[in-house]
Amino acid sequence: MMQSTLFETSRGDHAVDILLKDGGARYYPKVFTEQDCKALMNRLQTSLKWEPEQLMMFGKLVTTRRKVAWVGDPQCSYTYSGVKKIPQAWTSELVLIKEKLEEISQAQFNSCLLNLYHDGSDGMGWHSDNEKELDPLSPIASLSLGAQRKFAFRHKKDKETISLFLENGSALIMRPPTQEFWQHALLKTKIVSDMRINLTFRKIALCDE
Repeated sequence: MMQSTLFETSRGDHAVDILLKDGGARYYPKVFTEQDCKALMNRLQTSLKWEPEQLMMFGKLVTTRRKVAWVGDPQCSYTYSGVKKIPQAWTSELVLIKEKLEEISQAQFNSCLLNLYHDGSDGMGWHSDNEKELDPLSPIASLSLGAQRKFAFRHKKDKETISLFLENGSALIMRPPTQEFWQHALLKTKIVSDMRINLTFRKIALCDE
C-alpha cells in the first residue's frame, strides 16, 4: 500500500533524516544565510552560461523553459536524456559552495549541474540520477537558492512517497544506493512566483580521455 509523508523541515536548524530505507537522504537547513544566498544567486546568473534544457523524449528533441548550466573539471562531460553536455569552468562562488557541501557530506565532487526555475511553473518530473557517468558509490549534494519549493521522493517498488519543502540556503545530501531504489521530482505549483536555482554536486567516474 502506498504511503505518503510530508516532512516539516522549517521547525529548527538541525539536520533531518528523510529516507529511512533503501538509501539515505539528509536535509540541512540554513547552510547559507539569506544575504549570502541573494549574493550567490546574483553571481551565478551573470557568471555562467545558461541554456534551456534539451531532452530526448520518444525520439524527439524537446526544449524546456527551465534553464541549465553544467560545470566541472576538464574532460568531465555528462550525457542526460541523450544530450551530451560539455562542462564550463568552475567559478569562485561555485568553488566556495562545493567546498561547503564537501565538508557536510564528507565526499569529493568534480562536477555540478545547475537548474534555474523561473517560477512555480517550472519543475522536474520523476527521475533518478543514475546516468552511467556518475560514480554509484558517491553521494549527490544539492543546494537550494531562492524560492522555497516542494520536493518529493517516490519508491520504485512500493510507490511510497516522501516530500519536503526545500528552503532557501538549504542542502539535501542523497547517499547511495538512494538512486537505485528511489525517484525524485520537483513539483510544479501555481503559488510560487519567485526564481529558484538548484545546484547538484556530483562525482563523474567516467571522464573522456
